[in-house]
Amino acid sequence: MVIRLSERWPEVSSDRLLSECVPPPRFADARFATYRPNPEEPSQAEALAVLVERAEHVAQPRQAPSLWSRLRGRTPEVGKPGVYLDGGFGVGKTHLLASLWHEAAGPKMYCTFVELTNLVGALGLRAAVEALSSYRLICIDEFELDDPGDTMLITRLLGQLVAAGVRLAATSNTLPDKLGEGRFQAIDFLREIQALAANFDVRRIDGPDYRHRGLPEAPEPWTDERVEQTAAERPATSCDHFVDLHHHLAELHPSKYGALLDGVQAVAITDIRPLDDENVALRMVVLADRMYDRDLPLLASGVPLDQLFSAAMLKGGYRKKYLRALSRLIALSRTS
Repeated sequence: MVIRLSERWPEVSSDRLLSECVPPPRFADARFATYRPNPEEPSQAEALAVLVERAEHVAQPRQAPSLWSRLRGRTPEVGKPGVYLDGGFGVGKTHLLASLWHEAAGPKMYCTFVELTNLVGALGLRAAVEALSSYRLICIDEFELDDPGDTMLITRLLGQLVAAGVRLAATSNTLPDKLGEGRFQAIDFLREIQALAANFDVRRIDGPDYRHRGLPEAPEPWTDERVEQTAAERPATSCDHFVDLHHHLAELHPSKYGALLDGVQAVAITDIRPLDDENVALRMVVLADRMYDRDLPLLASGVPLDQLFSAAMLKGGYRKKYLRALSRLIALSRTS
């Protein structure tokens, strides 16, 4: 029987949400020793050295404060509580971040920025702070601020976690004091953004910028009939009409999109259409990320995948998200 994602209503416990905050399978074996800095880009080797030094510190369990330190007040650790790797696509930021996580002592957490905001949205801020304050290290990949709500929420969350002694590491392709630009009136939240940036030691990793690379060419779409037939013949393959799927995503919290794919080995979508609604497009970005984490082949009909997002979207504030999603969806479609 063909799986219909649009007919699934997963329930996800807070314990599962937290337990799944680990590097995706493709970075399960990432280590500092397997990172190969480009000799023509010295900033890559410099970032590696900084992360190795951080790893040596967080490899040891966090020490309980002594009576004297409690009487004097908490003594800050050497250096800023967080390290922030800024750079373009394909320079190894995620590899370094995952390597740091693997070297660190637990409890520890690894997630994308979207997963973090979804987690806090599912748990509530107070419960999230309680759950994460005992963590030794939190690694956040693809850090980005998309709206004022995220700005306020994450500033409060990370501020309280830093006060509790949690160490942070993040990657992004936007400098922390430039977060939010092009997405909302960031100047109105300058104080919050600057407070957030103050927690991080920023390290730039140079390399070829993905904006100067063309998008990979999307493969020729299949027909609806071929997608449906292939999905019926392949084991554990879902098959949904594009409109049914994105309507269903609107009724689920994004923290459940991963569970939506439980037991699925490939995803088939018929009649893919161009999007001009930002909300629908952003939900598809999250689903694409969860599919990519699980390396699920994509069988698709309709418009070519590189036409999924409108030209206006690819020039707007979420441009980087959409380009990342297109790159991932096209890669998954080639594996089908």
